[in-house]
Amino acid sequence: MTSTDNLWLQKIAENPGHSRWYIDRFRAMAARGDDLAGEARMIDAMVPRGSRILDAGCGTGRVGGHLAASGHDVTGVDLDPELIAEAQAQHPGPRWQVGDLSELDLPDRYDVIVCAGNVMTFAGPSTRVEILRRFSAHLADGGRAVIGFGAGRGYEFDEFLADAATAGLTPDLLLGTWDLRPFGPGSDFLVAVLR
Repeated sequence: MTSTDNLWLQKIAENPGHSRWYIDRFRAMAARGDDLAGEARMIDAMVPRGSRILDAGCGTGRVGGHLAASGHDVTGVDLDPELIAEAQAQHPGPRWQVGDLSELDLPDRYDVIVCAGNVMTFAGPSTRVEILRRFSAHLADGGRAVIGFGAGRGYEFDEFLADAATAGLTPDLLLGTWDLRPFGPGSDFLVAVLR
């Protein structure tokens, strides 16, 4: 079901070095000492140690790798094989696998599904509701999906929340940042905690 309107795949088609650029960008940020674990700290605070966590659109594994190091059972899925290879090299331990989130069909159910890094804005518009349905289907009883992305990326917050409702997900909490600032009319970022 991978859609031709997937922005990440379009970027790779236009520039075959895009994935390598992304990997190098995050390596440089880590070398500078930039905080790359804010999303993971929030997720870690939501669940007890040993929780099952799906890092959906895991990229290089920066969120899932931190969560695994904190004692959680982590699976990461990303569409880009080059990013998955980097996740495997940088963060051994979690299960990293190549996969399309709109076709997500894993045997496990998760206490938390985290989808950070603007992943939903890269997904093709034709697959967004299906991705959210797949997230809903992969949540354990009482589990939550936490999805964050910025404004101005072609996916309006109201549209996302309507898609989430269509997929059977209900907001528990809407935040304007990963560091727990409130979401409001002028927010330029959304972190939606959905059940």
